[in-house]
Amino acid sequence: MTRRSQRRALSLILATSVVWSQVTPAAHADPRPASAEGWQRSTSARLVADGSLSDVLALSSGDVWAVGQQQIWDVWKNRGTIRHWNGTRWGEVPIRDAGTVNLRGVAAGSSSDVWAVGDGVDGLPYLAHGDAGGFSRVRVDGLWAGDWLGGVDARSGQVVAVGSGKSRDPRRNEVVGLIVTGEHGRWTVQETEAQGALYAVADGFAVGDTGTRPLIAHESDGQWKAMPVPDIPGGYLRDVQVDSARRAVAVGGVYHGPDDVEPLVLSWNGKRWKRERVPGGESRLYGVTGDGKGRYWVSGYDPSRAAEAFMLRHEKGDWEIIRGGTTRGRDTVRLQAVTYLAGKGAVWAVGHAIDSAERYTDVVESFGPGSQPPKDS
Repeated sequence: MTRRSQRRALSLILATSVVWSQVTPAAHADPRPASAEGWQRSTSARLVADGSLSDVLALSSGDVWAVGQQQIWDVWKNRGTIRHWNGTRWGEVPIRDAGTVNLRGVAAGSSSDVWAVGDGVDGLPYLAHGDAGGFSRVRVDGLWAGDWLGGVDARSGQVVAVGSGKSRDPRRNEVVGLIVTGEHGRWTVQETEAQGALYAVADGFAVGDTGTRPLIAHESDGQWKAMPVPDIPGGYLRDVQVDSARRAVAVGGVYHGPDDVEPLVLSWNGKRWKRERVPGGESRLYGVTGDGKGRYWVSGYDPSRAAEAFMLRHEKGDWEIIRGGTTRGRDTVRLQAVTYLAGKGAVWAVGHAIDSAERYTDVVESFGPGSQPPKDS
């Protein structure tokens, strides 16, 4: 495979590894930029060439974490990266004994209790723990070669990572969702009853797909069970934001075929999941965040206006599109994840931009009333 073909292949993977989706487009026109909220600035965490950020988490405006990948086209130099924003600049955090690793998710119980997940060069899922001083790999009994971790959640004394792998039951010759829970150094590995994969987890909710339908699992008394969800052929979910036991939002898409995807948003009211009508009929949705009070922001990519950063915002029952401006040398912008900065009314989204030569550059987009966007380091 040529370097150019590899770029196209990864471009498709990054856009659709999270792929699948379409809803009847809602009758929304793109909103005009509002004075109260608009895009502030597009910058970078300065990853090495051909880099992309896959996840971001803000503990405060001076304590933001992001993970991703650098030199993705060089099999010998390809490596994961963990970046930390200290309120002034982005810095790279050391990853001990990592080798080649692909990082997908980040979560934290506190600034000294941060977790990252991905794939290790040894074929085993990669789980690392650390702080601004550095990260070290954590080995988990019960994870097998070929297992995959895509999302992580953490709180004081506990971490939960989700992904997929072959069933531990020899009678089940299928790939199932995996939930890996660590509490005070003790680990358990559970699997979903349904086949499929889980991509994100937050506050007792894990989301993914069965391969043909959306999948949501919920934890109760230490056990994870699938929840009833709307029957959406081709549906998948890639991220979830949980405000409380009675309010949550999950995002993803509905896959109809190559280049035929529409956005999917499900909302939880404490009793059932329902499908939301959202604008952006061809957009891909990757990440979701919220302020805990019913306002949500969803990051993604709109192939119809690929050079503009794309975001959905929900407030007071309405969904609207927010777009960034175009920047010279950026033909495509994909925002893979988004986080809310509590107390600042600001939202930061991360991902990558692609130029006409199909080179990747990481991006950090910032917007919100009164927010101060991150400066280049």
